[in-house]
Amino acid sequence: MIGIEVLVTQLSGLQRQDLERWIRNEWVRPDGRDGNYAFGEIDVARVRLIQELRDEMQVNEDALPVVLSLLDQLYDQRRRMRELGAALLRTAPEDLRRTLARHLAGNSS
Repeated sequence: MIGIEVLVTQLSGLQRQDLERWIRNEWVRPDGRDGNYAFGEIDVARVRLIQELRDEMQVNEDALPVVLSLLDQLYDQRRRMRELGAALLRTAPEDLRRTLARHLAGNSS
């Protein structure tokens, strides 16, 4: 975990006021409050993502909540699919797993 000052100095182009606004908007959710924040790896990755969307992809801040929401939904669905795959590996009979694999590969015969 790192503090806000360390994060701001580590990430090129990151301004403290931008980061504080992102926290107020709940785009980034570090531990702590009132300026005493502790950022974990996931928070740092989220800040980098927002910077990339804003600076490199030219997504304006009005559109950021929509883009972030869509990305969150995508990542959640990917996680759920991994969990489903793991559950099938643990519980489904071998013949069912082979049949599913064939169908997913596009070979339904």
